[in-house]
Amino acid sequence: MRQIGLKDFAIGGGELFFILGPCIIESEELTLSTAAELASIASSLKIPFVFKSSYDKANRTSVKSFRGPGIKEGLRILKKVKDELNLPILTDVHSEGEAVEAAEVADILQIPAFLCRQTDLIVTAAKTGRIINIKKGQFMAPHDMNNSIKKALSTGNDRIFVTERGSSFGYNNLVVDFRSLPIMRGFGFPVVFDATHSVQSPGGQGECSGGDRSMARVLARAAAAVGVDGFFMEVHPDPDKALCDGPNSIALKDLPGIIRELLDISRAGREKAGL
Repeated sequence: MRQIGLKDFAIGGGELFFILGPCIIESEELTLSTAAELASIASSLKIPFVFKSSYDKANRTSVKSFRGPGIKEGLRILKKVKDELNLPILTDVHSEGEAVEAAEVADILQIPAFLCRQTDLIVTAAKTGRIINIKKGQFMAPHDMNNSIKKALSTGNDRIFVTERGSSFGYNNLVVDFRSLPIMRGFGFPVVFDATHSVQSPGGQGECSGGDRSMARVLARAAAAVGVDGFFMEVHPDPDKALCDGPNSIALKDLPGIIRELLDISRAGREKAGL
């Protein structure tokens, strides 16, 4: 398994790491306060933690949907989180120009699921030298993700991991085939499970997506039992008031209990397997 050094831990090094934060930058105040609370939780639980939030969500259901502050203001806020709280940052990019600009702040550039086959975007992002997270498209078979990995590898950058986030199943619904986790780990790169987007109902509320956050905890437990290197979870102080992905986001107050469960399940699985 490839190990990717980041600050004082290794992605794929045998210890679970967590990617946590609001779906989108709603305001500087909410972003900084949420990041600080997440950092406190991570410190108390002794877990490696990457803060995530998006400066722009280019793929929204409706033209009326809130997209975020944009790249200039968004990166300014993310840099403030990074500098003031000493946290590694993940954000998603949608174009080659964005990848280059975001790499000035973000430690991890995320290729969104719907763009996971975009060769120029993946190659440009990888050329920045930043860690690359490629989210598996809802339309992709897990073994096809090896081709996306190879696109990034073609640049000489091997600091890559991939994320499972569910597969389209009929209209406005996603399911998770847990076979995808060992299949993608078989490529030799770390695999992360996105517990919150996997319970999303794309376009399920007409002009916005729905979801069932109560199932995020259930699917995360299953992923921990199967075996993953990390978890991606969108977290918000008040999900019902979130401006993006509220129905599938985890409430900040519920996060410590969920993480404790995942750590226990993961450790039990590794001990059983003799790892």
